[in-house]
Amino acid sequence: PPAPPLFVVKMVKLASLSCAALAGSAAAFAPSNGSARSSTSLNAEMSKSLPFVKAPANTKGWVGDVGFDPLGFSEYFDMKWLREAEIKHGRSSMLATVGFVLQQYWTLPGYVHVDDSNLAPAVAGAGPMLQIVFWGGVIEWWTNKGQVTMETMFSDPDRVPGDLGFDPMGLAVGKSEEQMDEMRLKEIKNGRLAMLAIGGMIHHNWVTGDALF
Repeated sequence: PPAPPLFVVKMVKLASLSCAALAGSAAAFAPSNGSARSSTSLNAEMSKSLPFVKAPANTKGWVGDVGFDPLGFSEYFDMKWLREAEIKHGRSSMLATVGFVLQQYWTLPGYVHVDDSNLAPAVAGAGPMLQIVFWGGVIEWWTNKGQVTMETMFSDPDRVPGDLGFDPMGLAVGKSEEQMDEMRLKEIKNGRLAMLAIGGMIHHNWVTGDALF
């Protein structure tokens, strides 16, 4: 057969070169699998609550973990001890918020009523306040069988932080592990909220000099 005209050959070569150039430029701007994996890995390491910092590694797997540890406590302290401290402070704060509000409207017989709950400890006096501290220490000693330091509190590997065996209403009876984790999460969230709440209540009365309500 006769050879194709010269200009046709040149057009075919030019089209081939153009396609190759376009393919090369597209490949240059397309993310490689390696970079995609690196990006995904980087995103997985970021904190849920503070997305501009990396998530703490030692809090993973704990109920209520949202990657919040800006001071890095989990890197230097035992996580069981930290969880025990959080749960106990949360429980104390939940009781404190109720007591702080109740104090404004109800007074124990024999005591002078004050609207500002911050003044209640002064009205009660040093004796009753020291009794609270003393009996709190007794309960702490008794529930931990005398092992109250960070080094000894969890010498028993089976001990679960915050589990004192106190369930008078039987709320944990017949619950699966998943249901128990849901209940633990509710307690932790309410405890965290209560810690913020009691701090706000105390500072409200302190700054304004008025009662809470």
